[in-house]
Amino acid sequence: MGGHPFLRDGVDFGDVLLVLGIVLISFVLCLIATMLMVWFERKVVSRLQNRIGPNIAGPFGLFQTLADGIKLFFKEDLIPERADRKVFQLAPYLSLIPAFLTFTLVPIAGDFSNVSESGTAGSSTIFGREFLWQGADIPSGILFFLAMSSLGIYGIMLAGWSSGSKYPLLGSVRASAQAISYEAALGLSIAAVILVSGALSTNEIVQAQSGSLRQLNIVATGFVPFIVFLLAGTAELNRPPFDLVEAEQEIVGGYHTEYSSIRFALFFLAEFMNTVTMGGLIVTLFLGGPAPLFDFPFIDIMPTLGWFGGFVLFFGKLLIFLFIFVWFRATLPRLRYDQLMDLGWKALIPVSLLWLIVLGGIRIAQNGDLNIFDSTNANVALVLVASLVLGAVGWALLRAAMDTARDERLKEAGLHLTPVPAPAAQNAHAVSSTEGAGH
Repeated sequence: MGGHPFLRDGVDFGDVLLVLGIVLISFVLCLIATMLMVWFERKVVSRLQNRIGPNIAGPFGLFQTLADGIKLFFKEDLIPERADRKVFQLAPYLSLIPAFLTFTLVPIAGDFSNVSESGTAGSSTIFGREFLWQGADIPSGILFFLAMSSLGIYGIMLAGWSSGSKYPLLGSVRASAQAISYEAALGLSIAAVILVSGALSTNEIVQAQSGSLRQLNIVATGFVPFIVFLLAGTAELNRPPFDLVEAEQEIVGGYHTEYSSIRFALFFLAEFMNTVTMGGLIVTLFLGGPAPLFDFPFIDIMPTLGWFGGFVLFFGKLLIFLFIFVWFRATLPRLRYDQLMDLGWKALIPVSLLWLIVLGGIRIAQNGDLNIFDSTNANVALVLVASLVLGAVGWALLRAAMDTARDERLKEAGLHLTPVPAPAAQNAHAVSSTEGAGH
């Protein structure tokens, strides 16, 4: 059904206050998580690069992000003379608001081992009202996430266009092309999760994964959509090695080159808030969110710990993926722009599309709608073989098309690929030339 259970039987003033409280708590948690993420990234990168990192402001440097925020708040807010003032001032909010709205879809706590009388899992009760540990449980929550991820790019695009400078404009154009390239792969990987879970609500997706390790979508979807989502999500975040939008060597600081003070802080906040949100969505879609990964032997721990146990499990899983994002940043070099486009269009989209077809065929065979053989396992094997053949043929056609297009571009440019002589032929030619010179 979706939505908080206390909203299904009418709305009174107490319900409105509870909703406002949930939204306020979600916003505060999101800000705290973002602040800790900035500190976490600085400390981990410094350790990986054998440096010290923040260690002065507060214990272990925990207040360094707060100090940076206060500094940016009191800096002078500069607006370029040639900028479109209204759009220039609006753009940071168009990046921040979608990031927060997406975070409200993520269940951060709750006991998903039991379903309440209202048919909702992961709920708790306060003041006689049953509620969920998430800002909003929209029945079509995954579609809302895709809409918000597409809307967030408008903030980047408008920031670059309204700055009145060529470098921010170039960064924003790169951002739009990158978002379009990886949005398709991201959507296809999510479609595999929807196919297996049979739900669009994030709460129902988590509920479908609770119970055993085999029910987790990372296993049920065959691991490939998880890898595609992780790579495409990193590219959507504009994080290394996909940070072509902010390539300092080429376009100074990217789309926010002309921003300063609190408006730059909003872009900075949106980037790290999106990182936390994307990590939470990966945990929700593929690792069961607050639900345990497996049943603990001899004890059912979730009824004992309740919602707090779900929060600990969710935070532990989230921390793993935040570390992976930071690890990418400290380890991998930035891709070239043609490599960025090739990975999206020539690798991730074909692989995710083929895998979605494979999962759909397997589901049809398991449901008994494919009756070529008497055995279900034989029908599933037939689907796998046919999918592999289809994938091989499709890959061969794609490679042929790419090679033909490359040759056409070279011809139009007046370039011709000449074969390089083999080393043996070069040596023989050198020896013959030496002998001729001796004679």
